[in-house]
Amino acid sequence: MFGYPAAFLNGNLFASLFGNSMILKLSEEDRAELTKAGAKPFEPMPGRAMREYLKVPPSVLEKPAALAKWVERSRAFVATLPPKEKKAK
Repeated sequence: MFGYPAAFLNGNLFASLFGNSMILKLSEEDRAELTKAGAKPFEPMPGRAMREYLKVPPSVLEKPAALAKWVERSRAFVATLPPKEKKAK
């Protein structure tokens, strides 16, 4: 995604690197919880936030077990979404 490594499930992006940041797609409840830990909305361009995506805060990135928990929560959330339709070429 945006030229960086990304993880998809059924065509839906759930985790990606972007510059020196990691982003996750999360449910509303999980976004609220991760925001309390210091996460910020993901904006690939200033003022253009992507709904449902947050930049993972350093406090989580520095703890592999915590990061694994959040990546799994992101994957589980995206697993509840319908598969993305493939676009015609």
